[in-house]
Amino acid sequence: MDFAILSQRVVLPRTTEPAAVRIRAGRIASIGSPRDLPSSLPVLDVGASVLMAGAVDTHVHVNEPGRTEWEGYETATQAAAAGGITTLVDMPLNSIPVTTSLAALQSKQQAAEGRCWIDVGFWGGLVPNNASELEGMIHAGVRGFKAFLTHSGIDDFPNVSERDLRIAMPILAKFGIPLLVHAELDGAHPDLTGMSVRAYGTFLASRPASWEVEAIRLMIRLCRETGCRVHIVHLSAADALHDLAEAKREGLPISAETCPHYLVFAAEEIPDGATEFKCAPPIREAANRERLWEGLRSGILDFVACDHSPCTPDLKLPETGDFMKAWGGISSLQFSLPVLWTHAEARGFSLNDLAGWICQRTATFAGLDPQKGTIAPDLDADLVVWNPEADFSVDQTLIRHRHPVTPYLGRPLKGVIERTFLRGMPLFTHGVLTPAPMGKILLTPPSPLETIE
Repeated sequence: MDFAILSQRVVLPRTTEPAAVRIRAGRIASIGSPRDLPSSLPVLDVGASVLMAGAVDTHVHVNEPGRTEWEGYETATQAAAAGGITTLVDMPLNSIPVTTSLAALQSKQQAAEGRCWIDVGFWGGLVPNNASELEGMIHAGVRGFKAFLTHSGIDDFPNVSERDLRIAMPILAKFGIPLLVHAELDGAHPDLTGMSVRAYGTFLASRPASWEVEAIRLMIRLCRETGCRVHIVHLSAADALHDLAEAKREGLPISAETCPHYLVFAAEEIPDGATEFKCAPPIREAANRERLWEGLRSGILDFVACDHSPCTPDLKLPETGDFMKAWGGISSLQFSLPVLWTHAEARGFSLNDLAGWICQRTATFAGLDPQKGTIAPDLDADLVVWNPEADFSVDQTLIRHRHPVTPYLGRPLKGVIERTFLRGMPLFTHGVLTPAPMGKILLTPPSPLETIE
């Protein structure tokens, strides 16, 4: 296809301005004035709607194979396409088998082939005693490795010790790929005697901010010692921002993300028994939330990823509302762009800020630039057209995730996704998905770096 999209608001790497974006053979051919286009070229004029690079979400639990009743490649990637996301990177759990070996990676790739509406990459998993599997998975094209410092929620993905990390991190450093860390270290357990399991405050007290702070301090030390790239996933405790800022000033290769639910919700506002809000680390207080926004503003937090972690509705224990026993995970993939925009705009952030958080920096982090994440010549024409002024409310008829359990249900949002393009091909158009999957599996082995002495 050879055509152009005109918009009064094209989000470019440094500015948002009127432009004509020409697309040829699935890539961006040029960016310029409509006057420079051939008169015979087909043109789609989207007016004042925003034209932005398709979002790249680097933290998604698809759960297939093995737990496809929780989610799956078809439903997850359709939801992503409807939400303006054109690439996701799938976490190594909660699929069966977990992606901690080359054979398991091949099983995951086989499950995904031909079922993805958008492009999909994979993270591998780091668990005790699988260091011998890491290089094989690296050469097969995983984009990095995920590890837990506390129980992951499932027994087949055990957490690592400091000893395990010291064995694995030099291997990852050799290839320059990141170690993604669920950063909570079990510390002192508060006395919850007499506290209601239906009260969100009980769950919040069970996972204090100090657990995150101490875990991040450990990872900073190991990052300094090994030179391994370290990435803190789903940061919820703003108390850790100071340590991260100091590590960055030192020049350590460390980064961190937060999630929309930590930027939107507040512990004080979560009703009793509303287990759809449960996740780990937990959603914290409103004052903590505002400090996370400042972490984004200052650049201590590098980007935002959704941590879509669905399950079957029964695992949320809606009948008992028991926060201590319900599955911890928030379904949000389809709505992360409008959720984030609704609350970012209210705090004075721009369209370029948004694109930096969910397009450019996520693509760079996952090793997908210069192919993805930016509107620039020669890049993939992965694009989203959306109206940042249009309002809508999340209702079950809109939800394309496998299950409509989400804390965003009923919430008013700003930012309606109108069109999504994958390599220049229409993927989602005014509520209608293309009938056939067009996504590719992204497996590109990295080149080894010089070994760190």
